[in-house]
Amino acid sequence: MSTIGKSPEYSSFRSSVSQKKIVVDGSSDKAWTIYDAGPRTVRCPVFCLAPASGTADIFFKQIISLSSLGYRIIAADFPPLWSHGDWCESFRRLLDHLHLDKVHIFGASLGGFLGQKFAEFTFRSPRVHSLFLCNAFVDTNVFQQRMASNVFWALPGFMLKRMILSNLPSYEVDSDIADSIDFLVEKLEGLDRSELASRLTLNCMEGYIEPHKLKEMPVTIMDVFDDSALTTTVKEELYKCYPDAKRAHLKSGGNFPYICRSAEVNMHLQIHLRQFDNTKYSSKDPEAEIQVQPVASGHRSFSDRTESAATGFHYPTAEDAAAAFS
Repeated sequence: MSTIGKSPEYSSFRSSVSQKKIVVDGSSDKAWTIYDAGPRTVRCPVFCLAPASGTADIFFKQIISLSSLGYRIIAADFPPLWSHGDWCESFRRLLDHLHLDKVHIFGASLGGFLGQKFAEFTFRSPRVHSLFLCNAFVDTNVFQQRMASNVFWALPGFMLKRMILSNLPSYEVDSDIADSIDFLVEKLEGLDRSELASRLTLNCMEGYIEPHKLKEMPVTIMDVFDDSALTTTVKEELYKCYPDAKRAHLKSGGNFPYICRSAEVNMHLQIHLRQFDNTKYSSKDPEAEIQVQPVASGHRSFSDRTESAATGFHYPTAEDAAAAFS
């Protein structure tokens, strides 16, 4: 088991946040898996969508931290689906099942692309209020396996896993990034062949975003300055699609900054969401108690924050960061 997989923080998440299976497509083998934390009175929550290599619980640090601050945050795994249109229709049914008219989408890599496709799919009757994109892309032509996407369904599981693992760094990285990679590899091992084939198909089949349909949507783009699976050209194409988007840059974090740089990611996510406070599209309970949020990387428990506050040492909050950038 990976270091993160056996950490007290992850164990606490699994014991306190229930996993739910929801069937929306009329077949028991097509169930969405979700983790839903925070006040149910919130009707426009944050919805986390994972990359091709991950599962919903990779967002456990966002779920634990933000739900403790009064935000409602949901992370989801989708069942095997084989086209972007099918995925969007299934996700719409999931939102209907949960009685959610609108959501804020936090999408990572493939999750970011699918979040944009859903916003595009529903642009005439919007179901997405804002986008927070991490290592995302706008065109699947950037992937070398695009021409083989129509045969992924027939490939054996070990070959599909090898294709995903080939995008992970094989050189030495710092310990936090290495731990995040180990954790994602552990999650990858838990996916069956059809799930892997579906994710790779959606990741590589022909598709692109039509940004003119999303031009009025609030968007924050978060990138890392160190190496990730996406090239600079891919990142620049995303910037061109959203010229008015806010940008959140991390000095390091690799492919999975929401795991290894979770405190910084959580801070930027709070800054993104703060613009919707005191509106019907707020993802936070207005009566939630304000708590101190750390930005230093590393694993700190909630008790650590309480002790730090008690001793007078102040970890910057989202408000502090916003003031610094203004």
